[in-house]
Amino acid sequence: MSKQFLEDQRQEERVGTFADKQDEDLFVVDTSLQNTKATVLSVKQKRKMNAKKPMRSHQALENTSKVQDPIAKRNHVRQKKNGRNIELEVCNPTKPRHRQANSDRAQYYVKLEQRLADKKNKKLAVEKDIWQEVDFRDEIPGLKDEKGWISRDLALHTAGNIGKKVVKTHASLHHKTTKAKKFELPHPGMSYNPAPEDHQALIEQVVEREEGIIKKEQHLKRVTTSMFSKVTLEERDRRRLKRNEPSGGQKAEELARQTELKRKLKQQTADLIRIKSIRHELDDEEEDLNDLKKRRKQRAEKAKFEPKRLGRHKFEEPDLDLNLPEDIAGNLRNVKTESSLLKDRFHTLQRNNMLPTTKLVSRKKSKVKRFERNSHKEPGVSYNDLKERRRAAAAAAKAAANIKI
Repeated sequence: MSKQFLEDQRQEERVGTFADKQDEDLFVVDTSLQNTKATVLSVKQKRKMNAKKPMRSHQALENTSKVQDPIAKRNHVRQKKNGRNIELEVCNPTKPRHRQANSDRAQYYVKLEQRLADKKNKKLAVEKDIWQEVDFRDEIPGLKDEKGWISRDLALHTAGNIGKKVVKTHASLHHKTTKAKKFELPHPGMSYNPAPEDHQALIEQVVEREEGIIKKEQHLKRVTTSMFSKVTLEERDRRRLKRNEPSGGQKAEELARQTELKRKLKQQTADLIRIKSIRHELDDEEEDLNDLKKRRKQRAEKAKFEPKRLGRHKFEEPDLDLNLPEDIAGNLRNVKTESSLLKDRFHTLQRNNMLPTTKLVSRKKSKVKRFERNSHKEPGVSYNDLKERRRAAAAAAKAAANIKI
């Protein structure tokens, strides 16, 4: 008898033969086609099903033999699990803390289901107006009184210690920093078919603005460039020598000192005579100073609501879009567009202190110094010789062009 036959015989003794087994053990009826709707399991459900199956690494330890145990009265020791049996505590609570844990767990799942249902229905619970200014001391009793014994700093300290900490926000969040509107209607004169009065008013506004720009440029030119006169080098040296010439001696210096003393004495005598007029001048000067302070205060108050400098450049109002009378078509098909909606919204964000002011920067390309390879040079000719030839050719071409002109 062969070795394989003996192995097959021992396997049949352990497991059994096909003749000994029932049909239910050998065949399985496929009922999957009877279900019209296929069930798609989620990842979580697949993990639960796999967790119920025995591990493949433990399959070698399973007893698959049909041979009976020769020792019938064997003591099977049941090992006790270490640690808590959470499943037993949940299903059969025996202690008060187990019952309390079950109650807390049930409340948690009720709130979780409610939160998921609200999220699914997209319900936003708005219980208060987020734009309403509310003092935190009104919500916590004992932090505000009519006599003012409790300061705001003490109220902040107390609120933080009782678990209701107040986050300090910047002062600019509690008052407006600009009076610019979120959306301003364009001037009626910018319409594709404006009224003559509106179009004329727009032209006058543009002209007034351009005159202001020209006046400002002339003022800057007058106080900078035109303030200094241009002289030749000889005249500059002559004035410098004249300024550094020595005086006419001690006699001339004594005469100048006496003249200055006489002038000061005469001025003092004149001031004593006109004391009343000096008082009036001082009163007028004080009144002018008060007016100056008021104007500065008004200017500072106005500057609070002007566009802030968020970046390097200062915000400047863009030019008004203007169509000349000959460019007005009267219909949308032939209108000449002078504005852009995207640029208008961009300037509005800059005016409302939401974006920093930027300017287009054009960079010059750096000059590249080129050299010719030795393999591209003519034999026996150096680089300097080629350079001189190119210069001579360029000069000849320039002379020829001048002759033609």
